Amino acid sequence: MFTTLVYAMGQAPSSGGGQGNPLIAFMPLILLFVIFYFLLIRPQQKRAKEHREMLDSLKRGDYVLTGGGLYGRIVDIDGDIVTLSVAPDVKVKVNKNFISSKAHSGIVEETSKNKK
Repeated sequence: MFTTLVYAMGQAPSSGGGQGNPLIAFMPLILLFVIFYFLLIRPQQKRAKEHREMLDSLKRGDYVLTGGGLYGRIVDIDGDIVTLSVAPDVKVKVNKNFISSKAHSGIVEETSKNKK
């Protein structure tokens, strides 16, 4: 009874006795890695490079948006610490890496006028 089960689970005899090309066996994995690289890894590296260039180009007077949602104007840059003026007489220090993008000056001025 068990011998028929063992014969049924065994491999079929191969013609020629060779194992085949090992490169063909890894082809799906290689193809999957290439797809992941072009769809996920490469665009992420491109966005990180653009963000790094934007951070390097920041200067006094630029209007920015932080990762926490604060709009402000850059008052001072000291290494990795950026001082933002978010309202009259209100200055906030943030790490340079937490600045997500440059903002339009109209947005910052409009929000400060609404608070008066």
